Amino acid sequence: MARMGIGASVGRKEDERFLRGRGQYVGDFRIHGAREVAFVRSSVAHAYLRSITIPEKHRGKVLAADDLTNLKPIRTTPSVSGLKHSREPILAAGKVRFVGEIVAACVGRSRAEAEDIAASVQLEFEELTAVVDMLEARKAAAPLVHEDWNDNVFVTFTADTGIEAVASTAAIKVTRKIRTSRQCMLPLEGRGVVAWWDDRLRYLTVVTATQMPHIVQTGLAECLGLSDGAVRVISPDVGGGFGYKGVLCREEVVLGWLALHFGHPLRWLEDCREQLSANANCREHHYVISAYANAEGRLLGIDCEASVDAGAYSVYPTSAALEAGMIPSLLPGPYDFSAYRCSAAAVATNKCPILPYRGVARSGVCLAIELVMDAIARQVGIEPYEVRLRNLVRPDQCPSTTS
Repeated sequence: MARMGIGASVGRKEDERFLRGRGQYVGDFRIHGAREVAFVRSSVAHAYLRSITIPEKHRGKVLAADDLTNLKPIRTTPSVSGLKHSREPILAAGKVRFVGEIVAACVGRSRAEAEDIAASVQLEFEELTAVVDMLEARKAAAPLVHEDWNDNVFVTFTADTGIEAVASTAAIKVTRKIRTSRQCMLPLEGRGVVAWWDDRLRYLTVVTATQMPHIVQTGLAECLGLSDGAVRVISPDVGGGFGYKGVLCREEVVLGWLALHFGHPLRWLEDCREQLSANANCREHHYVISAYANAEGRLLGIDCEASVDAGAYSVYPTSAALEAGMIPSLLPGPYDFSAYRCSAAAVATNKCPILPYRGVARSGVCLAIELVMDAIARQVGIEPYEVRLRNLVRPDQCPSTTS
């Protein structure tokens, strides 16, 4: 008799259609009368946008920020103490803050036509000094990414139980500076959006490669000035996401606005250049971390100053605070020690905003703590696994609070 209920081995139902190529992704949607959209994007990281020149023959097919009326910027306002809120324009107006930022949307009968229209649009920039290094961005003399801020720090998170006592008496002290490069998520399917307005039923339908359709629905409604009930979001098969497709993106808002005002369906499919330069970055961290231990390798305390390159804007809904906010709570890991000080800052730079990516912040945090554990082992003269065993939280200490 087949086992039933919790713990039973349940056969998968979706595999056959995927193996036979019968999945349905955004790119598979073909709607009669649909137009294709391509975007004009900034080629510079930081500049005033002085002019947009559109060939006369393409008038009405190219829309800039002034054309998108009654449209609110993306604004993420989580209840995080001290977080500076950025206003992310749907199309750049007056200034661009990262390479790949959208300046104009171009509508054609085919993707090739839309791309040709986009290639004909000329942008005039007055370039500004770009802030491309998170450590330089934290200095007092650094150019400001957002002029109405007094620095380039979105927010700083701290944990401090006191470190001075063990720092002055510990037999072993090790310090490491650790930096991780930006990563780019690369799911097999990039982002994609199809949108149309149903004039009879009076609601907007958006088919989008998203992991979180309800979040997109709420964000679209806010930006477009619609009620939640007037926006229907469909998430079909999604060819990989990892967190990258868990936020509201500007392209979804643009397609929604165009569908409301153009009277026919529209589609945009992300290409690799857009994905690599403008939409899918994460995990750029810097750590200055010190560990204190006794002569036997027992960990006494950790002292860390961390920075996260959060890019130019806060994404919706997670905000620029997400990775930095995770660092103080994750850094202690599975280890038992009493003294702890950690400061983690989310830093604004002239790069595309970072997005949540699987194991948010954990890869950089684990690298930092484990490298100093290796360093302690070398100082004591024991195997790295042994120093870890000596410092693990014991079963009788559980549940254990790490910070």
